[in-house]
Amino acid sequence: MNVIEKNITLADGRVITLETGKLAKQADGAVMLKMGNTMLLATVVSAQDAGPDVDFMPLSVDYKEKFASVGRFPGGFTRREGKSSDYEILVSRLVDRALRPLFPDDYHAETFVQVTLYSADEESMPDALAGLAASAALAVSDIPFHGPISEVRVARIQGEFVINPTASALKEADLDIMVGATYENIMMVEGEMNEVSEKEMLDAIKFAHAAIKEQCVAQQELAAAVGKEKRTYCHEVNDEELRKDIWDKCYQKAYDVARQCNANKHGPNTWLLCLKKSRSKKPCWWDVITTMWKKKRCAG
Repeated sequence: MNVIEKNITLADGRVITLETGKLAKQADGAVMLKMGNTMLLATVVSAQDAGPDVDFMPLSVDYKEKFASVGRFPGGFTRREGKSSDYEILVSRLVDRALRPLFPDDYHAETFVQVTLYSADEESMPDALAGLAASAALAVSDIPFHGPISEVRVARIQGEFVINPTASALKEADLDIMVGATYENIMMVEGEMNEVSEKEMLDAIKFAHAAIKEQCVAQQELAAAVGKEKRTYCHEVNDEELRKDIWDKCYQKAYDVARQCNANKHGPNTWLLCLKKSRSKKPCWWDVITTMWKKKRCAG
């Protein structure tokens, strides 16, 4: 049994431990995260091939808290866990939003990320640790992923920023946000606060990013110690010559129309319809142009 551990020390002396190689060995990647008496097991599995006609990323992220984590068992006749609570669904979405954009655009294999709370204490809040656990599991797996990422909670307590505060300390906070990021970029911010200035908000995000960078480095070191190479895959076959031809002839025209920010949507649509008719002999042009138009329209 080759168990590999990596420790991350927070500013207040608390230690987060990432452990792999001991549990869930049949998963593509598995990491047990520990902080105090809180323990989260994150596992990831991904199909080797994409399904037929799948042109998107079929990713499922599921966060689950076991009754046994606090020494209880479900009541009722079945004595089984029920459906996910609203809180569990929201934590799953926090993790999903940070992970999903970092899979390769051409990777379409069905992928499952499961984060399970197996032990909990009253002070260490698991929602701020779920993203780190999930990303670490992906880092030690062979699944292609442009990470790692991590998520932390930042609270301002008595005028000072604190990373992943305890549950009791959080009650005194006037700012409480969750930040998800890679080493280079901020991916997601969510939370609540009592009317803070723009500078205070930016300072909180920068404070969170500094802590996330340390956690990303720890994941990279853990992945290097595991030494698993990323898998090769081929889920798309594209005609690059046709793509370049369309880009050269149509991109600038579509971009100029999109940048007009015209409230009358009939104008741009009419232009695209004319372009479609002019290329009626090559319907594949229309598919690519429409996709290009939608992307530029969303980007503003």
